[in-house]
Amino acid sequence: MKAIAVAHFGDTPILMDLPRPELKPGYVLIRITAAAVNPYDWKLADGIMKDSMPHVFPLIMGNDGSGIVEAVGGEVTRFKKGDKVYGQFLHKPVGEGAYAEYVAVPEKSVITLAPRNIPLADAAAAPTAGMTALQLVEASELGKNQVLLIVGGTGGVGSFTTQVAASKGIHVIATVSSAEGAARMKELGAKETIDYTKAPIDEQLKQLHPGGIDALIDTVNDKAKFEALSGQVKKGKVALTTKFVTNDYFLKDMKLHGGNFETKGTVQCMEELTAMIDSGMIIVPVESRIPLEEAPVAVAQSRMGKGKGKTIILIQ
Repeated sequence: MKAIAVAHFGDTPILMDLPRPELKPGYVLIRITAAAVNPYDWKLADGIMKDSMPHVFPLIMGNDGSGIVEAVGGEVTRFKKGDKVYGQFLHKPVGEGAYAEYVAVPEKSVITLAPRNIPLADAAAAPTAGMTALQLVEASELGKNQVLLIVGGTGGVGSFTTQVAASKGIHVIATVSSAEGAARMKELGAKETIDYTKAPIDEQLKQLHPGGIDALIDTVNDKAKFEALSGQVKKGKVALTTKFVTNDYFLKDMKLHGGNFETKGTVQCMEELTAMIDSGMIIVPVESRIPLEEAPVAVAQSRMGKGKGKTIILIQ
């Protein structure tokens, strides 16, 4: 089968011909329709989990994906042949990922039946970014009309988070880098936008909301910029970063809650996401669709932080 993989940690991913995975008891064999490009994919290929999980090489990349169940192993009860599924395909050992024509994953993986009202390929873009958005908004502890700044608004997580927050009546300010980005974020539910190419975000935010904001969700900034923006969050409220750049001491000094945020993938959260997609509350923001052989270029762009919306790799 065709797959995008690396031979060693840190290698440039390339297109390889590899054996189709074998089906084992308790596993589900899935013919992949599409996979999504996430920063976590190349971080795994660089060895971020090498000390905590077993790996196999060549290491096939890819966590998020969608596809059709080709076969089920003994003891499998949740799925049957022909089911359309999506979710996070990461499992032990790392290296049996979704950038491939087929993947075999444990039935207990964070996968579920795909949304019915969008193309199966587009569903690949939703699992990690969508679950992250749901959990970030919950962790923000915000209610209707409270003000939330989302830094990295036009990215995959930011696009989902804007929609989830807006669906709950939260007043969203999203950062953008162009008029086109501002228009897109308004369509997704943002009430205001800040173009960070025109002036520092913290300066513009202070002019827009001199009394402070109720929460901050930051998906891009370093420690200094995150902490500068946190200074405009009201005392007792929440500041969250997905970049792991802060610590409890800073938050305590600022009288804030939150801090470093890590998504917890669960089937229950995936099913909540499915319901929101099928109801039309969330639009899956697919920015581009590429063939499998172009995945290495997309991975390189992700490394440089140039992603807007989501890129999906069309496989079958």
